[in-house]
Amino acid sequence: MTSDNDRTGAERAGSTAGEPAGSAEREVAEIVGRLAESGDMDRAERRRLLGRLTEALSEGAKKARRTGIGRGRWLADVFMAVAPRIPIRDLATLSEHHHGLTAEPLADDLVRTAAKATMAVGAIGGALAAAEFAAPPLLLSAPAQLVAETLVVAAIEVKLIAELHEVYGVQVPGTGGQRAVAFVTAWSKQRGVDPLSPASVTLALGTAAKTALRNRLMRTLGRHLTTLGPFLTGAVAGGALNRAATRRLADTVRDDLRRNRALPSGKS
Repeated sequence: MTSDNDRTGAERAGSTAGEPAGSAEREVAEIVGRLAESGDMDRAERRRLLGRLTEALSEGAKKARRTGIGRGRWLADVFMAVAPRIPIRDLATLSEHHHGLTAEPLADDLVRTAAKATMAVGAIGGALAAAEFAAPPLLLSAPAQLVAETLVVAAIEVKLIAELHEVYGVQVPGTGGQRAVAFVTAWSKQRGVDPLSPASVTLALGTAAKTALRNRLMRTLGRHLTTLGPFLTGAVAGGALNRAATRRLADTVRDDLRRNRALPSGKS
């Protein structure tokens, strides 16, 4: 995964975790990375990027249908191409970006920021879906918008998991691509990584892990489908559902990480 200390990590990871093959796939990876990175992005820019992402994903989905690839498999392939490009900050950078916080207060701030980001994505995605619901001739484009939201939310949450491991001092070994696989697998299971468990630190995405990833992505997509509704109901539901899900995930992962590495009280 891309770190602030090693900007070439994504390039090396591509040969391990799967580099996007075409221009549309590269654009998807770039946009998702930008949306996952910026917690302070303004609403207009976030909406613009989500629109671009929807267009790029629509082309990829059409190609997948032509080749007979199922939506779940295609979505998992796209996300694994994106994962090595998700920007992950090391502990020193995290503390600097969060006003010198460390330990539990820093973890609290990371969770608040991630929940705010997934809420913003859900609100925009839900509003776009609601607009399509109100205009029946355009309804067919709504699923692509929700797929875009699903990928971005997954990326934000994988980034959160990886950075929480930094905060708690739980080191996940391997190259950028191998670490990407480990954190994506952790997201699929909604758990933290136990570096002492060989089954927890996965160097390659096996059949079971791929199935778990597809299932998790499709469950997340299914949650976003509930935001299809008239007027502003989609925006409200999308934001609230994403925020609650991100907080639940963070609570579970932090419990796992506390068992692996106790933290001092930190600086408030």
